[in-house]
Amino acid sequence: MNQLLIGAFISKCRKEKGLTQAQLAEKLGITDRAVSKWETGKSMPDSSIMLELCQILGISVNELLSGEKIEMEQYEEKVNENLIALKKSDERHINLSKIFAIAYTASLILAACICITCDLAASLRLDWSLIVLASVVLAWLVLIPSIVKGKDGIRLSMILGSVAIVPYLFAINLVIKQDGLLKIGSTMAIMSVAFIWVIYGVFVKLRHRIVLAVAITVAAAGVFKILIDIVLLQMLVSKRIEKLDILIYAVMIIVALFVIVVDVTKHKKA
Repeated sequence: MNQLLIGAFISKCRKEKGLTQAQLAEKLGITDRAVSKWETGKSMPDSSIMLELCQILGISVNELLSGEKIEMEQYEEKVNENLIALKKSDERHINLSKIFAIAYTASLILAACICITCDLAASLRLDWSLIVLASVVLAWLVLIPSIVKGKDGIRLSMILGSVAIVPYLFAINLVIKQDGLLKIGSTMAIMSVAFIWVIYGVFVKLRHRIVLAVAITVAAAGVFKILIDIVLLQMLVSKRIEKLDILIYAVMIIVALFVIVVDVTKHKKA
């Protein structure tokens, strides 16, 4: 597949439909910068929006991947060519993912070994390096699915991170032996994991309306920070909520709600 040819074809079809890059981007729920990258051959449309893009432009996926209109007698031949090209592209992507995964794993192991060696050399026993080791294991569990599977691995990464965070804090607590660390850390971790899953759900549901998803995230972040401060206020004697903090959270929520109202109104009119 020739990305420059495909980009020029997208540009041609878009202009034939009387659409600007911004208008096409809005229909797909992406930025006009992404459309610009397609048309200049710097990137390809994501498979998740390829069908919708073809419907808007009035072409088939086969024509999109070929970068040209296809006559009926050439259709089967072009399909086979595109399938072979896609298979080769997938194989290259898998190979690169494996290389990144191996390099990432090796770098984490090397970092852990260096820390353990330094710890043993300094105190003749494992101390702070256990925290590093636990952090390395958590980092590997959380990121390796996304490295290997890309977008398809994000959900698995989140699941592993959600499951592993409390055991990680328990392991840290065994080393530090600080009263209240596990209780406070676990509470904050559980609240944070819940917030992350809510935001993940928002972006999945509104994947074609990024502005609205970001606005909801900002509003939710303001509310979440207020809840965190209230919980910490109950758990820590020294914790205080400053007036400036309240003002910042309020401004975040108000601005986000304004953007949400504008976006919803705009789409209702459309």
